[in-house]
Amino acid sequence: MFKVTPNPPSTTLQDAIDAQRLNQAAHRAIDHYLNPPGPSTLFAVTPGIDSETLILNSYETFSSVTTLLLDLSDDLTGKQRDVALAIHQLSELGVLLMGQVMDRDAP
Repeated sequence: MFKVTPNPPSTTLQDAIDAQRLNQAAHRAIDHYLNPPGPSTLFAVTPGIDSETLILNSYETFSSVTTLLLDLSDDLTGKQRDVALAIHQLSELGVLLMGQVMDRDAP
């Protein structure tokens, strides 16, 4: 019978270097998935954007959320509908607050 690995395995300098490289590659792969470097953000706000643009985009986002929630609540019943409508009410409050900020800062 032919053995693929010699008995005992050879421990040459090249084998030690290959084992060390394999070990380093394994640690890099594990760190990539389990310990990502720094904060991993999917969305970011560009620094230096003026307040008017930020307020306008916030207003549009709140408005979109309220519309989505109203459409969703049409398909729901019972407790799920109540939760969707409660979230809608909070997002509508956000729309009203952002509307007041827009009226004050950018008439």
